[in-house]
Order: sequence, then C-alpha cells, then structure tokens
Amino acid sequence: MRPWLTGPCRGQISANQVYVSKYVQLISYRAQALRSLFHSMNFLDIRLFFLCAYLLACHLGPSIAIAGEPPEIKDIIVTTSETDLLLFATVKNGFTQEMLDDVRSGIPAVFTYQMELLKTDGKWFNTTLVESAVTRTLSFDAASNTYKIVFSDQGDKTVTTDDLDHAKQLMAELNGVKVIALAQLVPDAPYAIHFKVTLKKGSLPLGMHRLLPISALWDFETDWRTIEFRY
Repeated sequence: MRPWLTGPCRGQISANQVYVSKYVQLISYRAQALRSLFHSMNFLDIRLFFLCAYLLACHLGPSIAIAGEPPEIKDIIVTTSETDLLLFATVKNGFTQEMLDDVRSGIPAVFTYQMELLKTDGKWFNTTLVESAVTRTLSFDAASNTYKIVFSDQGDKTVTTDDLDHAKQLMAELNGVKVIALAQLVPDAPYAIHFKVTLKKGSLPLGMHRLLPISALWDFETDWRTIEFRY
C-alpha cells in the first residue's frame, strides 16, 4: 500500500467560521441589552462601565490574538507496516506562551489524538471499525530542569529532555501509530479515517492546586480531518 496524504475536508465549516458567526450574534444581543441599560444609568455609571470594558478588553487581547492562529493538523499520512495500518500526523500552532508558562509552573499539558476508522461502502452504510485515542502528556521537573513526555500508546513510555523545542516536537507528532491490524481489512475496499486533536490541561497532583495560581483555561481543539484510501 502506498502512503496517502490528506486533502481539504469536504463539506466542513472551520472552527474560526463558527466562532466568528457566534461572536457576531453575541455582539448583536449585547448591543440590544446595552441600549436598554444606558437609559437607566447616570453619567458616572456610564463612565465606570466603559472603564471596566476597557480593562477587560486589555486582558482578553492576547487570547483573541491566539485565536487568529488556531491549532491545525498537517502532514497526515496513512501507510502500512508488514502487519498494521499506521498513521502519521503533525500538529501546527499547538502551543501558546500561556500553556508553556503553565507547564513550567507544574501544570501538565495533554494532547489527545482522536481517530475513527470507517469502511465506506456507501454514504448510508459506513461501518466503524476503530474508535480510539492516544495521548501525549508534557510535564516539567523543576528539580532537574527537564521536560517529560509520556506516550500512552507505548505503554506510558517516558522521554526526558532539557530541550523545549524537542519536547514540543515530541508532543506535536504522531509517528506510525497503529490503527488496526491488516488482517482485519479487506483488500481494495474503500476506507476513511476521521482525525482530530484536543489540547488541554492535565490533572494536578493531590493538593498541588492550592500552591499554584489560578490561570485561565486554555482548552483548544483542531477541526476534524478526513483521509480516504483503499487498502
């Protein structure tokens, strides 16, 4: 079987398009509410209101900028070994500075790679063969000044490095993850893999949340990507 690379997703709306649509709708609702509110406010109330709005905008500014470059999946390749169907992929824009700061503070970062393998005999008769997820968990050891990456699909194998760029690369790449045994596939039959990645904070050790400052949530996820192929 030759490697297959993804093309654009068909019939899908990007996360940014959905976000913008909901944001415009929210602004419209807020504008109607503000018109009613201002009729009952005096001059001092209005000045305080705009001061609070300005401070909030300054606080949210970096988050809005981050939303301009959402995480996305690149370089998806489906190929085979002698015994298994394998998946390769890379996540771009997977880290923000806030995430890295939190990792350095002791909060793990978890990348969850979700995948679904379908046998696509027709639009109405697709059969799900595999639904699975693998994780990469990044943590920082302040005592040794090193990063640790745990691979769930490799028996919780742990790699330690003092190079942040190397740690980010290990988190953002899938290199030959086993999807299904070839013995379970039908030669020359049509298949599809749906694939996405979720980036979120990991759980803290017991009691550690009391020692760390509370920071904003930074859960992100990519759009679903689809690759079609024949075995």
